[in-house]
Amino acid sequence: MKSMGIGRLLIAVYAVFALSATARASYQLVFEFNQAPVAYSLSALAALIYILATIALSKSGQLWRRVAWGSVVFELLGVITVGILSLLLPQYFAHPSVWSEFGAGYAYIPAILPILGIIWLARRDAKIH
Repeated sequence: MKSMGIGRLLIAVYAVFALSATARASYQLVFEFNQAPVAYSLSALAALIYILATIALSKSGQLWRRVAWGSVVFELLGVITVGILSLLLPQYFAHPSVWSEFGAGYAYIPAILPILGIIWLARRDAKIH
């Protein structure tokens, strides 16, 4: 029962990030795209990943479990890649994305969230098998 509460909390945080990243990226793409197309496209990609992860984490079944794993691992790789690039090549990230500097603009939650997602999925998978 305790892990179900933790899972619901994790899904709720993903849902909040899905909503906030989608709102931010939508505004940026519509009104500011020409200022930083790469950063704003990355924000849109992050939003899509958060939406997919939220849905997949809340569903059951083997297909959704695979989608959840794929989206959470992709998210972690995205945060790491964009985080490193934004530090090494800051001129390309003058307008930050959700994943810039490992999510510094979001209290590093974008870097922590996929790690928690992976831990939760691994524990859930262990209970299934």
